[in-house]
Amino acid sequence: MANQLEISALPLGGLALISRLPWVDERGSFEKLFARDVLTDAGFDQPVAQINLSETRMKGAIRGLHFQKPPACEDKIVICLSGEVFDVAVDLRRNSPTLLRWHGETLTAGKKAAIFIPKGFAHGFQVLSDECRLLYIHSHAHAPDAEGGLHYADPKLKISWPLAPTVVSDRDKAWPYIGADFSGYEP
Repeated sequence: MANQLEISALPLGGLALISRLPWVDERGSFEKLFARDVLTDAGFDQPVAQINLSETRMKGAIRGLHFQKPPACEDKIVICLSGEVFDVAVDLRRNSPTLLRWHGETLTAGKKAAIFIPKGFAHGFQVLSDECRLLYIHSHAHAPDAEGGLHYADPKLKISWPLAPTVVSDRDKAWPYIGADFSGYEP
């Protein structure tokens, strides 16, 4: 079966697009979502600790920007199972040449692609369809004491969300703006 995953580097160091090449025949299709050997080469070199499913039911809704602080930093793979999202990763790595730069990718179920987000990045997304479902594969279990977040509309980030926000949780609205003294995290 010629089922593969292809990894393509994105503009921020360590961030990658994972393209799925499904096996298709008269019955339908089959595709890998996770293959340790391929993904280890891309940087996901820890055991899978947690898998989450997110459902969002409103176009324009924003979730994030979330991350886990050391020592609970995590690698994350985000896969769109249905709908369409604008997926964003923000570099928070201390001494990174791209500190506080962001990159966004449109993910759809039909695009057959996922995003690999390495340790030291914040993650968020905006729903571009009436609803969406995302699958997350994490290298570290959620640690409530290590939760962190950035405000989705922080003027230092200048994220170009494709739509006007329709719904943002109170929690995500409460994340602070980045202070002048922010120097990043050592993942």
